[in-house]
This record gives sequence, structure tokens and C-alpha cells, in this order.
Amino acid sequence: MSSTGRWRSAAPAGAFVEDGGQWQLPSLGLLERSPEVEPAAVDTERGAKIIEDALASYGVNAKVVQANVGPAVTQYGVEPGWDIKTKEVRKKDRDGNITVQVEEVSRTRVKVERIASLANDLALALEAPSIKIEAPVPGKAMVGIEVPNPVAGSVSLRSIIDTPPFQKVKAKTKIPLALGKGMSGEGVVADLGKMPHLLIAGATGSGKSVCMKAIIATFLLHATPDDVRFLMIDPKRVELVAFNNVPHLLSPVIIDTDKAVATLRWLAKEMDHRYDRLAEVGARDIESYNKNPRVEKPLSYLVLIIDELAELMMTAPDEVERTICRLAQLARATGIHLIIATQRPSVDVVTGLIKANFPARISFSVASQVDSRTILDTIGAEKLLGQGDMLFLPPDAPKPRRLQGSFISEPEIERLVSFWISQRPRDLEIPRLDE
Repeated sequence: MSSTGRWRSAAPAGAFVEDGGQWQLPSLGLLERSPEVEPAAVDTERGAKIIEDALASYGVNAKVVQANVGPAVTQYGVEPGWDIKTKEVRKKDRDGNITVQVEEVSRTRVKVERIASLANDLALALEAPSIKIEAPVPGKAMVGIEVPNPVAGSVSLRSIIDTPPFQKVKAKTKIPLALGKGMSGEGVVADLGKMPHLLIAGATGSGKSVCMKAIIATFLLHATPDDVRFLMIDPKRVELVAFNNVPHLLSPVIIDTDKAVATLRWLAKEMDHRYDRLAEVGARDIESYNKNPRVEKPLSYLVLIIDELAELMMTAPDEVERTICRLAQLARATGIHLIIATQRPSVDVVTGLIKANFPARISFSVASQVDSRTILDTIGAEKLLGQGDMLFLPPDAPKPRRLQGSFISEPEIERLVSFWISQRPRDLEIPRLDE
């Protein structure tokens, strides 16, 4: 049986609204249409001149060729100039007068490393708390110098959902992600089904929990409990419990670490059970299974969300790591996806085995370069500004991309949860997965 079918025996006949296909999706009107915050007034001409003058003072010939003003950061595109070596040539004219001419001996492009090594000096010249240098910008012949704006703008979840890129992704998948806005203010979206799992890291207050809530809210806005079911593990007991009574949940939000380990075991069994279902009809993945005319009851997508991996790793590190890696390697075809977050991205939590099976990663502000390398395999996350400033590494990209994460407020979450609870049958029982 599928996960949905398996648990129906716990409720009286007819208790599930989805049996009649009567679920109603919420309206976008539940989200606040916050007025688009205009990018902070940034004097890009002045910033460009300061950068060029500062580089010139250190003997680096470069020119600012473009400036992109984003919600929280302005990126200046710097094109490296040339190092020109000359020599003086003395020549005597017909009258015997000696003239000195300067001739070019060699011309070499300024090395990118010379610009990157001046990060602290540029921050001093720009009077910025910190700057991040992307050398080079992927796909462009320039170096990106990212300078914080005087006032950081926020990005509402609704403003991303309203963008054409999101609508395009939503038409193809039941589990779209509205991540945030990029450097130029463009909406950045993704498909969890193609990732197929997501690893999130960030220090306290960096915006990690808001990001997870925005991801869950996006699913709740576009998928019924027939389409997507959740398992949520929240050892911190404060972040995910807001979603505790939505009908998408297979179990109440799990806050006990022992039950969390039992839930991981159950999920691994459910994955094997789903593979048996796929084999019965000769389907290779959940999409082809659900489209098969012999299938009476389609399988729903099942998303496991863990808010603090470090807590679980302290309880039973070997079993948790082994089960998560097995799910990450095999579960994609059965429609099971993992979203795992931690605020301590050290090697004993985000082990090499776990990281290898999570090609898609998000890092918010972290404490050190070591943490940044652990989560992203590169430095840079230690220079993020917090408050939703993040680096997103898609599974098919060589370098992470800087975004301002989408924001959803507590009142918006309450309205969304209340909408779904109002549709839920009162006599619906949610079984315990560890029984």
C-alpha cells in the first residue's frame, strides 16, 4: 500500500475529504501583497569611481563596466585592464637632436587574483562592513564586487510566486520552490523533484528557518494532500510546530529524537514498499506510475523536513547517517524528497557521505570559512549579511549563486494553516509512525 492508503485504516470510513477529491487550494490572497520595495538609493556612479580609483592606487588597471542593484547587495562588474610594459627608445634626428620615444614591449591582462586579493582594501575605500568578490562571474568576462546596500530590501514570497519563471516551473511540478531574488532583482525558482534533495545551513538568525517556512508555504499553496504529504522533524520544538494540524502531515510534527529515528526507519521501509508498487506495473518512477492506466490510487509525493540535523546526529549518528544516505541515493524515483537543515555545518554533522548525496545546497551566513567550505565546498558564506542573504548551489552549477531569500510573515503562515485546518475532517486520526 502507499503511504496514504496505509494510514487510512486509522480513520473511520469517509473521514478523508480527499476521497471525494474535494480539496480546495488556497488563494494567493492569503499572502500579503507587500508593495515592491524599491532598491535602496545606491549611487552606482560614485561607487564605480571609488572602486576604479582604489584599484588604480594599488597599480591595478580595471574598469567598472556594469552595476546591478539587488534587494540587499549591489554587484559591480569590473573588467580587468592590461599590464603594459614599455621601454624608452632614444633616437637622433637629422639635425642631431635626441628624442625619447616610449614603445610598448608587452601587454598582459591583469590577473583576477590581484583584484580578489584587494577585498579588504576595497571595503575600506567603500566604507562597507564587508564585501564579497566573485572572481570571475560565471559566463561573463568580469569580476563581481558585491557591496551591501545602505538599506536592505525584503523579498516577499508572493512577489516570487507572481513571476513568470515560477509559473513556468509550477506548471511542470507539484513541488516548486520560490527561493528569492538574484543580483539583478530577477526571481529565482527551482524544482525539488529535479534536485532531488536539499541541504540548508546557516547560523542562528541568518534566515534559515524563514526559508524553510517559505518552502513549506509554497507547497501548501499549490498542492493538496493528494499531491504532497509531509513528515516534519523539529527537535528545536519551535519552528515547524506552526504547521502541526495541516492535513498534508502523515504524523504530527515530531519533536522527540527517538521517535525521529523511528520515523527515518519507517520512511526507508516505505521507500522499499513503493519500489514494489512501481515494479508491479513496470514503472521506472512515480510520474510514470501515476500515469499508468492500471493504477487505481496514485502515489503522493512525500517530503521529509528536518529542522536540526545536529540533534539527530548526536542521538544515533551511525543509523541516522546511514538511513539518510540510503534515502538520498534511492528515494527520488519513488517521490520521496528530503529537505534537511542545520545551524552547525561541521564535518561531524554534515559528513562527506551526506554531502555527496545532496548536490543542491543553500548556505546562509555562517561563522567561518571552514563552515562555508563544509557546506558549499568554497568560501564566501562567511561574508554574507544575514537576514535572508544566501548562496544557492544548484545541482548542475559549478558555483553558488547569491540571492536574497523570500520572506513569509507569521500572520501569513497562520492564515494558510487555518485555511487547510478548516478543510480537515474533525474525526481524522493521525497514526503514530513508530507503532
